[in-house]
Amino acid sequence: MDKVKTWSRRAAAALAVLWGGATAPSLHAAEIVVGQVAPLTGVLASTGAQMVLGGKIYFDWVNAQGGVHGATIRQEVADDAYKVADTVKLTREMLAKPEVVALYGFAGTANITQLLADGVLQEGGAALVAPYTGGESLRNPFNPWIFHVRAGYVDETEHMVQQLTTLGMNRVAVMYQDDGFGKAGLAGVEAALAKRNLKLVVAAGYERNTDKVDEAVKAIKAADVHAVIMIAVNKPAAAFIQRYREQGGGAQLYNISVVDPTELVKLAGLKNAHGLGISQVVPYPYRPQLPVVREYQSLLKKYAPEAEVNYTSFEQFLGAKVLVEALRRAGPAPTRAKVVKALESLQSFDLGGITLGYSPTNRIGSRYVEVTVIGSNGRLMK
Repeated sequence: MDKVKTWSRRAAAALAVLWGGATAPSLHAAEIVVGQVAPLTGVLASTGAQMVLGGKIYFDWVNAQGGVHGATIRQEVADDAYKVADTVKLTREMLAKPEVVALYGFAGTANITQLLADGVLQEGGAALVAPYTGGESLRNPFNPWIFHVRAGYVDETEHMVQQLTTLGMNRVAVMYQDDGFGKAGLAGVEAALAKRNLKLVVAAGYERNTDKVDEAVKAIKAADVHAVIMIAVNKPAAAFIQRYREQGGGAQLYNISVVDPTELVKLAGLKNAHGLGISQVVPYPYRPQLPVVREYQSLLKKYAPEAEVNYTSFEQFLGAKVLVEALRRAGPAPTRAKVVKALESLQSFDLGGITLGYSPTNRIGSRYVEVTVIGSNGRLMK
């Protein structure tokens, strides 16, 4: 399909339920194209599917209401399998298409860091809204292209360390993915401990795009720690949880927000996953207390009735709302530059009980963090 590699047949089959029943916009109608490069295969495939879904249900609803200034939104998605080189290649191909006015919902600290290093976003002049990463290198120093919806890993790890040390759990280990993502989280834990005159007991890494965690299990189990903070994605996190618990590891386990609790329970087993703490960067989506949560649940039921409520799809739903508002403010003939300016104008934007804010000098929309726990029934509790 042009030069963009769309998701594989495997991923397409997996997403068929999510995309089934959607009405394609008329070929004769004006379109606004939003480009998304996401991991629909590989170790982050389940997360990637939720990322695509969260945006899709909101774009579908907007289109059903007549679109934005009469134009329908088309979400063009390509699969990078969480591979850095593919992210760069596919993004270049997306941005070579003048009809793509913005980018949305990418994943991976290392992936997006490489986009910046190679000048891809700068050359394309396009905003990237709601990336699924909290890496500090994407926030500091300031760069004008990335508009964050979520808090950073520094915010998440600070919150977890504060909670742990308040409970007297001062002996902390980190299990981390050995790349920019994992090292960003590791640095956050070390900084939070240093603020409290504490040092990390042990840090053990695993290779990116694998679940080779046996050495990490061995090193951390031998260290006799109170708590383990994992900077890991679904499959390696689940592998660590399962093997650590089965080998008698008794420390309190935490993971930052990039994991899917349902997937962890499925892969690690409920007995092993029970009690796992997971930091979250958006409000609890399972209770319809906030207007935006009620809206999300309603549109999920309408446009993807077989899908379940999920933190990842909710986060990307919020990102889609931010992007659509920017498209509205950009006017009836949006350009990449107009979308960037419109995003900067969202200085106190109420999404429905959640307020995000950007400006010409700020790209961090929110620093919201809370910790949830996997309960005895496998569901998240606050």
